[in-house]
Amino acid sequence: MNIHEYQAKELLKSNGVNVPNGKVAFTVEEAINVAKELNAGVWVVKAQIHAGGRGKAGGVKVVKSIEEVEQAAKEIMGKNLVTPQTGPQGKIVKKLYVEEGSNIEKEFYISMVIDRETNGITVIASTEGGMEIEEVAEKTPEKIIKHKLKPCANMEMDEAKDIASKLGLKDDLIDKAANFILSVHKTTISLEALMVEINPMVITKEKEVYALDAKMGFDENSFYRHEDIANLRDEDEEDPLELEAKKHDLNYVKLDGEIGVMVNGAGLAMATMDLIKQNGGKPANFMDIAGAATPERVAAAFKLLYSDKDVKGILCNVFGGMMRTNSIAEGLVTAANEVKMAKPVVVRLEGTNIELGRKILKDSGLPFINASTFGETAKKIVEAVKKEEK
Repeated sequence: MNIHEYQAKELLKSNGVNVPNGKVAFTVEEAINVAKELNAGVWVVKAQIHAGGRGKAGGVKVVKSIEEVEQAAKEIMGKNLVTPQTGPQGKIVKKLYVEEGSNIEKEFYISMVIDRETNGITVIASTEGGMEIEEVAEKTPEKIIKHKLKPCANMEMDEAKDIASKLGLKDDLIDKAANFILSVHKTTISLEALMVEINPMVITKEKEVYALDAKMGFDENSFYRHEDIANLRDEDEEDPLELEAKKHDLNYVKLDGEIGVMVNGAGLAMATMDLIKQNGGKPANFMDIAGAATPERVAAAFKLLYSDKDVKGILCNVFGGMMRTNSIAEGLVTAANEVKMAKPVVVRLEGTNIELGRKILKDSGLPFINASTFGETAKKIVEAVKKEEK
């Protein structure tokens, strides 16, 4: 789960990281009031969406009067921002962050991420703050600094000073930047974050260190220990289908294809998606209904896929081990009757109670397309979808 910049900055501030004074606003009027409250000579009005590249899309404006704050807020609030991270559909701005401007002298990049190779945290730093780190890595990889920490290891002051020194900082700024880095590490550890990114970390002309922008990502599996973080979820920023899937404990990710995929087991799901591609189709999603799915969950999964306007056909490929195939069949029939099935649906069931499962589908009178082998599942659904499109 990702959170907004203003939320990330509140968490950073509570862990000792310097951030400019600012406040979230949900209307243009609130943005004006925040600006007046801050009483700064320069303000920054920022769109709050879960995507980077906001500035290039017109979602970040530096202004120098209350009148300009109002104008910027009117221009950004309600705007559909299209950035490289939103995709062509963009995201509607529903909240703003207004903060005091900073007297910037130099920008840097700092992030802490979970390293799958070491199972610890890796600190990534660069002198190229304000730029996309992927772009820096591609064009000037020598400007990327990496410092790997062992699992569960605390970060020492000497390590933080070494990173600050490699960024070219000197004298008192090394100590200030090192303390900043240690506080970011403390935030990452205490919140069990998957990623904390400060881009940019800035040195001001007053020789202070601030987090000018912030992103955080979390593993929802840790939320039973961090209810406060779970409560920061912004459902407006999430795909409606993925939200609905969460309600039914379905592992679902929306993709850009036309064939809905309903499978039990992540490995089988990935293999099924590959097979669809090999046969000339494109999966519309990843979905794992899990090993102990009830007929109700199966029905919910089917209706969710069916409601996706991009889905032209559905492939259900389930092996019933713990899960009886008759339960899968019952769920499919219930859901198909409710949606008045008009899209092609290919079903391959194998495993426990297979004969009963197949009988339930056959006796339903619904136009399910049966597939006997794994190889023919994708071929049949791709052919069926292409036939419907003619």
